[in-house]
Amino acid sequence: MHLTGNQIVNADPSSLWKILMDPVSLAKVVPNVSSLEKLSDDCFSAKLSLKIGPVNGNFSGNLYLDDINLEKSFALRTLQQSKIGNANADVQINLVPLDDNQTEVIFDGNIKLSGMLAGIGQRLVGGIANKLTQQFFENLQNELTVTSN
Repeated sequence: MHLTGNQIVNADPSSLWKILMDPVSLAKVVPNVSSLEKLSDDCFSAKLSLKIGPVNGNFSGNLYLDDINLEKSFALRTLQQSKIGNANADVQINLVPLDDNQTEVIFDGNIKLSGMLAGIGQRLVGGIANKLTQQFFENLQNELTVTSN
């Protein structure tokens, strides 16, 4: 499944970057994450739970940051595994400053599902991905508000 879009966030790229690179803040922002632990500068251990229609799963795996261009862009790569299948994602994220206090977040990537997750959940994934993306940006804006106060 191809995942692409953009969202304007009320923050400068520097403030946004700090949250996206901090595991504590990022765990608050990404929907359904139960833990996010930094293993190295560009690798995190992640655990999350997800419900896709009748399918529930607890996922664990690693999340990697590649092609880092400070406060401008990075690639996020992850492989999450569960008893119901695996989710593999590769997403490019670009931060484009619009003015002193707004940044456009542009994302473009692919998500691949396998196992029962792909068989049962594939037809529902698009809608769920859109909902999770919306939750991510709402959580991100809330976290930016909290950290700026």
